[in-house]
Amino acid sequence: MAEDTDQTTPTEKDFSTVQFGLDTFGDVTADDEGNPLPPAQVLRNLVEQGVKADEVGIDFIGFGEHHRDDFAVTAPEVALAAVAARTSRIHLGSAVTVLSSDDPVRVFERFSTLDALSGGRAEVILGRGSFTESFPLFGFELQDYERLFEEKLELFAAIRAGNPVTWEGTTRASLTNQSVYPPIEHGLLKTWVGVGGSPESVVRAARYGFALTLAIIGGEPERFAPFVDLYHRAMTQFEQPPQPVGVHSPGHIAATDEEAKEQLWPHYSAQMNRIGRERGWSPMGRGHFEQEVARGSLYVGSPETVAQKIASTVRVLGVDRFDIKYGNGALSHEKLMTSIELYGTEVIPRVRELLAS
Repeated sequence: MAEDTDQTTPTEKDFSTVQFGLDTFGDVTADDEGNPLPPAQVLRNLVEQGVKADEVGIDFIGFGEHHRDDFAVTAPEVALAAVAARTSRIHLGSAVTVLSSDDPVRVFERFSTLDALSGGRAEVILGRGSFTESFPLFGFELQDYERLFEEKLELFAAIRAGNPVTWEGTTRASLTNQSVYPPIEHGLLKTWVGVGGSPESVVRAARYGFALTLAIIGGEPERFAPFVDLYHRAMTQFEQPPQPVGVHSPGHIAATDEEAKEQLWPHYSAQMNRIGRERGWSPMGRGHFEQEVARGSLYVGSPETVAQKIASTVRVLGVDRFDIKYGNGALSHEKLMTSIELYGTEVIPRVRELLAS
């Protein structure tokens, strides 16, 4: 049985190596007059945001895949390659790649290409996706939701191992002793599975030996502690070597708490209520927003406020990476750039101080 060297309680864990990232879906932002920008401009701005993140010392940036009019990113790897060409150290990944409606061979090829172009900085976060537009767009049935992800994750794991692949399933053509190119230059492609808190999804990630990203987008973060524990126990039972656990949560940073909340509130509430109408949720009120900021999973405020809250979450859950999902709604490019700069230059150094104390 493989030794799991990461089986420590949060209080025992060494937090000196915790990483800090950013995730975005490329939300269609607004100009100074509040008018939506063309998606092409949003994508160009996204590259500038990635460059800024690299300049201010952020460890990772992830672009999420969506196929709808309020998010601009449909091909994360292409946008990430543009960032790779203008940066030198930041790691680049998806947040997430919807594997269920994609082809594992092509996903690996695209990210191994990104890894080569970036000098080994590519990562992929695989998921089933919280939106379903990609299923009819690419000719898949929602009734096959579970089977599509299970089979394709199995195939992706086989491809990632780097050996010729023999595989048979029901969701794509079989493979017989076939290699996938280009190979990863050094080691294995860093692969995460993004989950929303389903025990079955946590165990599935462990079974394949993938790192785990918890999408914590509402409620108190500590309620996810049992999933972190389940993941570590499952990794041990499957005799997998230790892998990191990350958190993805929305946030926004400004000079003061009130400024950050006032900047985010109209855009975040409009986004959540728009999605809520599609899914039958009750409208979000200001009281609920304030509660999530104060005690839930919205990391919104001044650099000190956000740093204190991130440090608390990292300690409580014992995680290895924390990603702020920024650009929640039609916030302007300028405000996003300020938030990114504050995160890199003030929040992250302060979190490291807090974790070291």
